[in-house]
Amino acid sequence: MDPQSVHRRRWYILAVLTVSLLVVVLDNTILNVALKTIADPEEGLGATQSQLEWAINSYTLVFAGLLFTFGVLGDRAGRKRVLIGGMVIFGIASLLSAYAQTPDQLVWARALMGLGGAAVMPQTLSIITNVFEPQERARAIGIWAGAVGLGVAIGPVTGGLLLAHFWWGSVFFVNVPVIVAGIALIALLVPESRNPLPGRLDPVGVLLSIVGLVALSYGIIHGGDTGEWLTPGALAPIIGGAAVLGLFAWHEARSDHPAFDVRLFRDPRLSAAVASIALCFFAAAGVFFFANFYLQSVRGLTPLQSGLMVLPFAAAQLMFSPRSAAMVRRFGAKAVCTVGLLLVTAALVGYQFVDEHSPLWVVGVVFFLQGAGMANVMPPATESVMSALPREKAGAGSALNNTARQVAVALGVAVLGSVVASVYRGDLADRLAALPAGAREAAGQSIEGAHAVAARLGPAGEGLIDPANAAFMHGMHTASIAAAAVAFLASMVVLRWMPGRAQDAGEAVPAETSGTPGRRETAKV
Repeated sequence: MDPQSVHRRRWYILAVLTVSLLVVVLDNTILNVALKTIADPEEGLGATQSQLEWAINSYTLVFAGLLFTFGVLGDRAGRKRVLIGGMVIFGIASLLSAYAQTPDQLVWARALMGLGGAAVMPQTLSIITNVFEPQERARAIGIWAGAVGLGVAIGPVTGGLLLAHFWWGSVFFVNVPVIVAGIALIALLVPESRNPLPGRLDPVGVLLSIVGLVALSYGIIHGGDTGEWLTPGALAPIIGGAAVLGLFAWHEARSDHPAFDVRLFRDPRLSAAVASIALCFFAAAGVFFFANFYLQSVRGLTPLQSGLMVLPFAAAQLMFSPRSAAMVRRFGAKAVCTVGLLLVTAALVGYQFVDEHSPLWVVGVVFFLQGAGMANVMPPATESVMSALPREKAGAGSALNNTARQVAVALGVAVLGSVVASVYRGDLADRLAALPAGAREAAGQSIEGAHAVAARLGPAGEGLIDPANAAFMHGMHTASIAAAAVAFLASMVVLRWMPGRAQDAGEAVPAETSGTPGRRETAKV
């Protein structure tokens, strides 16, 4: 496929890549609304709370641990080839998940989905970087970033619709026809690209990145699940993973053929942008995740109704993400990112006005504000990361961007979830002490557990519901204030270190024209 043909098809290529990305992002948010059904012994698999957590965490662990590796592999072996391979794995794993007969089978199938997702996600962004010229790339990345936000928002709606008409496995089976069509379109439209001068392999660097990211992610997940961050089970992998990642950085800085040149972090475009992505998603993702429990458990909405409540977030993403590039051209990345993060901060503070009896339109306004803020953070920050790298390193840059986001999401859900759980149990301690041992443990685990215990106890359990709701809301309010503080910190990082407009900030020469020449790197399909 010649460069002129690629240029003419670039927006069709973007559409195909966006759909491929949407399938991966959508899957996790669809699963969230199906957890209650999967836990049902008659309609689902009778999964325990721990098995449900690992159905989510097995995906996250493999996905976060292998993102960087697949980004580097795509640069070397061919991004289209790795993308198609990842889609095939993701499709097979979706089928295995849909027809799992036991919770353990579902956990392992989800881990395989994480493997496929890790291969898909970095290739989508790195192919966009190579297909679009710098003057159009920011707009394309804005659309790509909007797909991430859209997947977060429409997943619950899709899941609710499927569960209303089909069996629980339909939330996974729905991926298969989309993936089959996606593979055919990728083969037809997307050009192959790779680093034309890959140099020698860096197996030590790749291995250190896998071990470090997997250990760190496991420790974060374990600490969040148990709420015990100072035990060896959480501390050892977190400290060990951080130490291995430090060793990875030390090795890469001294290698003459690094998998990723960590010296690029000297560029404020890269370092400030990665920090803003990580801090923003840490703050927003954790609170956004627990808003689902608020809508379903406290307000009693169905999965479909709670999914529809997230549509204002999706609308904001669709409205603002594609326009972020124009805003950056007019005001500069620093101004746009800072304002976006301040909007996220305001939205997180807005959760203080949400309680057990708030009008639902208040929740919609908070979601819209949060979506608008994130739509003006991720596209310019992602473009800053990608523009700091030569095109032949696009896979590594894409993986860095996505790894920062994924680890931050896991950390946000785990840490802020621990805050919610700690406040919830503390406020409910007196009520829990009066319950039988088995019921006490179930009610103390979650708001959903408290409602289930109250239902089992009948009239004797009615007095548990209102205190449990109040305790959960107190925990959510506390976590949202902590998240708002993190988002505000991110805005200050951007304001201090991210360059403004190119002509005012004295930016370094873009990667395309600097020492390592960027090139389109297209080859025959």
